[in-house]
Amino acid sequence: MVELELEAGIAVVTINRPHARNAIAPVTMDELDEALDKAAGARALVIRGAGDRAFVSGGDLKELSALRTEEQAAAMAWRMRSICDRLAAFPAPVIAALNGHAFGGGAEVAVAADIRVAAADIKIGFNQSALAIMPAWGGAERLAALVGKGRAVLLAGTATIVDATEAERLGLVDRVFARADFEDGWRALARSLATAQAGEIKRIVAGVSPQEAVDAFARLWVADEHWVAADAALTRRTS
Repeated sequence: MVELELEAGIAVVTINRPHARNAIAPVTMDELDEALDKAAGARALVIRGAGDRAFVSGGDLKELSALRTEEQAAAMAWRMRSICDRLAAFPAPVIAALNGHAFGGGAEVAVAADIRVAAADIKIGFNQSALAIMPAWGGAERLAALVGKGRAVLLAGTATIVDATEAERLGLVDRVFARADFEDGWRALARSLATAQAGEIKRIVAGVSPQEAVDAFARLWVADEHWVAADAALTRRTS
């Protein structure tokens, strides 16, 4: 099942299927869609897996093996790709908290987020080619945007699995926490990003006109939050 926690402007979506290492089945897709509907308005969104063994281990092969035609395979791919697209387009910052391994489709879910943080003992890989298939949920394109086209073809084409340290070096993971610090680490990061300005920065980084960027700055400038922070900064400097 997919669980949703809403607190202090932060939405935490947890894929909780321990019997399948949090693999994604058709019903999981429906539940993810529903969770994203309910998360609307959150200032930050975190997606994670339950437990400490798997973030998402990929698609649930036991259930997806029932798909035997090209039409069925395409429909499934479009369904989950649309959910990954929703994650990528969420108005607020999205964090993938890699509590465990992220393989295949799990890696695709991870790269749909804006930021990936990982426990130091996890591994990640686009290993679909080991099953004689390829990433189908938008992951290949997003991987290329993160690490470059050549590395994307190399990683996905050879089903390479990398550890957290190597993933951070490649730019596939943005921050690595020791296992003991992981839970507190991603929650602190989510709190720091659950702001109006972080949402605007995400929108501008995605690509807007210079006028839209200046207008966004001006809206933040006149907001009460800016003046409270500015007054506090001035007080510290003069005290």
